[in-house]
Amino acid sequence: MTLETVRTICRALPRVTEDIKWAHDLCFCVGGKMFAVVDLERPHSIAFKCTPESFGELVERPGIVPAPYMARNMWVQEQQLGDALDRHEIEALIKTSYALVVAKLPKRLQPGAQKTTARAAKPTARRRKS
Repeated sequence: MTLETVRTICRALPRVTEDIKWAHDLCFCVGGKMFAVVDLERPHSIAFKCTPESFGELVERPGIVPAPYMARNMWVQEQQLGDALDRHEIEALIKTSYALVVAKLPKRLQPGAQKTTARAAKPTARRRKS
């Protein structure tokens, strides 16, 4: 598993943006909210949001820990990218993380939401010339 594979998985999802935060973390966001973070320094680690059920299951696996600072929000961290999870597992978990974050976004920010057009301005009354 490589950093580029994670980028490919994340960037394939609708309306995803990426940027570097905290000097060395590549963050993937939708609607301005993070759903996955990869440490750019070796060994690469990955953190993502998960359901409460999968949180309990995942942290029991060697190589996966509650994500620092984010565990209370049901985030886990694979300490070395590709060590504990294979590509298919990571892809499914990233998609779940994305879906969890999208579900919490306001409707107008959710991918697929139709953009509303500006309301038509009221016609102004014309002045009569005297």
